[in-house]
Amino acid sequence: MAKQRPSLLLLLSLTSLLLSPPPAFSFSDESPTARRILVLVDDLALRSSHSIFFDSLVSRGYQLEFKLADDPSLSLQRYGQFLYDGLVLFAPSVSRFGGSLDQSKVLEFVDAGHDLILAVDSNASDLVRGIATDSGADFDEDPEAVVIDHLSYAVSDADGDHTLIASDNLIKSNVILGDKAIEAPILFRGIGHSVNPANTLVLKALTASPSAYSANPKTKLSSPPSLTGSSISLVSVMQARNNARVLISGSLELFSNRFLRSSVQKAGSKTIYDKSGNEQFVTEAAKWVFHERGHLKAVNVKHNKVGETTEPGIYRINDDLEYSVEIYEWSGKRWEPYVADDVQVQFFMMSPYVLKTMSTNKKGLYSTSFKVPDVYGVFQFKVEYERLGYTSLSLAKQIPVRPFRHNEYERFIPAAFPYYAASFSTMGAFFIFSIVYLYHK
Repeated sequence: MAKQRPSLLLLLSLTSLLLSPPPAFSFSDESPTARRILVLVDDLALRSSHSIFFDSLVSRGYQLEFKLADDPSLSLQRYGQFLYDGLVLFAPSVSRFGGSLDQSKVLEFVDAGHDLILAVDSNASDLVRGIATDSGADFDEDPEAVVIDHLSYAVSDADGDHTLIASDNLIKSNVILGDKAIEAPILFRGIGHSVNPANTLVLKALTASPSAYSANPKTKLSSPPSLTGSSISLVSVMQARNNARVLISGSLELFSNRFLRSSVQKAGSKTIYDKSGNEQFVTEAAKWVFHERGHLKAVNVKHNKVGETTEPGIYRINDDLEYSVEIYEWSGKRWEPYVADDVQVQFFMMSPYVLKTMSTNKKGLYSTSFKVPDVYGVFQFKVEYERLGYTSLSLAKQIPVRPFRHNEYERFIPAAFPYYAASFSTMGAFFIFSIVYLYHK
């Protein structure tokens, strides 16, 4: 019986490994979107009430795993490896996560380069608000406050408290929201948040109108609202410096089947849309969050002297050199050449000595040529590329630059010919003066 125990323990260990999900990795060069997503909800009924949004993810190849936010088995990583590449947090009322998950673990998940979609409502707990705050979005401190707009509300809420907003103030970015314009207004009911204007990483994807404000609709205002007008962000997106992406929505209903299928008419407008813009908005925004769009990669970084193909280990001052890099963008299905006219390379030592905009052949190849400055030391080829909606590229390659050797200078310098002539003319004049002085009677 004692001999059978090690075998039994080994069998249980193998079974545990087979049943556990495989480790997830942030990106692969072949497909940055073939990834596992954990969906945390506070009620499993959301799986059916928000099924259109979830089905759109599944149809694009994502593997969704639904769990209650207080599930005691919750864990984002095992044995030092993350089990998921994306997290959808649709549990606004959860006050404490189950298992080993907590606020710091969610932020650690994002810091490791993974993506997050966070949606809340008026029941948002301090835990969820804390995650949003650490991601750059500050919700209204009043727990009873929601966004109210008496001018840009949906007509279906005409007799209500005007908390059902029809907003069309979208971010102007084809990378984030796709090439096709969203014509119908977006239905929103929930809480607003503000973003720090100095924080360039956070962008307002959907903004309230100038007539909106954040307050408790059941009480009279006794003081000016803390959030008003276009400073209220309804949906924000954030791309961290490690290219992890986060979407923060103040409305969980924004993703619901009811809002996605509802007709909409904005107050003051005669146009009635058979379908709101919610489905297109959440679908396109999710494509951006999960790197189906706007994901760049750089390969084949090369530099060499003009006329040569091999990469030298050192350059000499005033050498003519060439630099090239290939940049591709993920289209959702394949890598395609990235075409732009603002990719620059720096030849850098403490500060840029050379800054050149590279030309492209429209097939992904960017190249330029320049002369090495007349300064020797340890330089770097640097490409720091940041563009709205795209993942940032940071490339650096170190190369030393030496001065001329003693035998590499020109034997006669053309610029010194006047000095040569002056020297010889002075010697000749002195010789003639000496003869005249000595032999002249």
